[in-house]
Amino acid sequence: MAITLEACILILKEHHILKSSAIQDNLTQRFENASYVSQTVQPKSIFFCKGADFRPTYVQEAKDKGAICYVAEQPYAEGNGMHALIVRNIRKAMALLAQAFYGYPQDELFVIAYTGTKGKTTSAYFTRGILDRMNDQHTALFSTVDTVIGLEEADTFKSALTTSESLDLFRNMRKAVDNGMTELVMEVSSQAYKESRVFGLTYDIGIFLNISPDHIGPREHPNFADYLHCKIQLLVNSRKCIINAETDYFDQVYAAATTTTEPDSIYLYASDTFEAPEDLKIDFRYHSEEADLAQSRFKLKADSLKAEQLRITGDYALDLIGDYNVNNASAAIISSGLAGAVYPETAQGIAHVAVPGRMEKTDIPGHGRVYVDYAHNYASMMALLTFLQNEYDNAKLILVVGAPGDKGISRREGFAKAINQLKPRVFITSDDPGFEDPEDIADQIVSGINQEEVQVTIELDRAKAIEAAIMASQPGDIVVLAGKGTDPYQKVRGVDTPWPTDMVVARGIADKIEEN
Repeated sequence: MAITLEACILILKEHHILKSSAIQDNLTQRFENASYVSQTVQPKSIFFCKGADFRPTYVQEAKDKGAICYVAEQPYAEGNGMHALIVRNIRKAMALLAQAFYGYPQDELFVIAYTGTKGKTTSAYFTRGILDRMNDQHTALFSTVDTVIGLEEADTFKSALTTSESLDLFRNMRKAVDNGMTELVMEVSSQAYKESRVFGLTYDIGIFLNISPDHIGPREHPNFADYLHCKIQLLVNSRKCIINAETDYFDQVYAAATTTTEPDSIYLYASDTFEAPEDLKIDFRYHSEEADLAQSRFKLKADSLKAEQLRITGDYALDLIGDYNVNNASAAIISSGLAGAVYPETAQGIAHVAVPGRMEKTDIPGHGRVYVDYAHNYASMMALLTFLQNEYDNAKLILVVGAPGDKGISRREGFAKAINQLKPRVFITSDDPGFEDPEDIADQIVSGINQEEVQVTIELDRAKAIEAAIMASQPGDIVVLAGKGTDPYQKVRGVDTPWPTDMVVARGIADKIEEN
């Protein structure tokens, strides 16, 4: 792919982002590579100077490696001799030029995007399961867990971010198109809007699942209002919208959707027990039916003409248990219907979807049943633990949990709140401490726990914490390993330190018990 200097200037001027430019020769200069990491620069590159910790030496390094243009919010002497595009917002500039550099790949994909405090990953996998049945496995996926851009083994890899940096995002879209993918299901984080990673991107369908306080801290959102504002931008930038009518702050969420989308293109869904205001028309209702510890079953019903026209109502079953997953599944079915899927292929496609790191379980000889789940904030923790408590008839719950460093500071208080409400036996441990002291993070969680009612142990070695929790369990107890899901590393002081995953550790303990 490539882009000319002239095209870059025209795009930046069109969006009123270009402040000034320094041109070394003619405007037809072509850039054949693009990068925002100086170490990866190749000859004839355009280089983006982004990041709070950006250093001028990176411009010199990029220049030495063959970059011929840099884009930045200020001029750098190290870039003398290069084309320079000085912009008002480097992240918006990079997003706009990334789309153009890769030939606007979003226009060749049907893009379905999810946002919400919890449920994005599960809903995305459910949607991909349905669409793959419709399009013979040609659905791309950009999720918190995996990125899938093709059918070859190398086309599936672990995601670094829920929503990638714009240059990586549109590069992966282009690869997906070139690999013959026709639909894309993606998660869109609040940070993606906060940092303009998806600036200028319009989705065919945008889904708003729910909202509760999260990602509030010094390096994220300063307050909940900012978090909500960033979340609802997905609906503002979607051609059709799907909204969970039971979400908190529904009025603000719905109002955001209507600013750019006609009401006839907004679909509302809710449980059949939800009492909507008289002036609010719910399009789809779901009814949870009898469930067991292996499967969830429900019905999806249409309550409006536009809902009936999608032909997706009927009986459904999921291998992923949890009543909260019925809500996620309903959103996935509706979005798939808008993409062209119909019943019963919707039911067949969603029936056996497995989501990495969600409700994975194993039994430990002589001890309890272990669940590994990505539950990583108050809302998801409450949903998970409440469901398990109800399904297992108030079995003893043993929880292993930690909080990440450098982000999501509010989660620490949220974990303590959930623990106080449900009162499991708790082992506080490490979970991606980053540049913070793991002991300080643990202390912050523990400080909010009522230790007169909750038994708490701090064990910062995660493997030892998992073993201690399992050994403390008896048959019939439930051990929950929360937060990391299938993450194969611990983020420690800027280094991704290999971690075997929680389930591998748990099964290793089971093997050791059996050997003895």
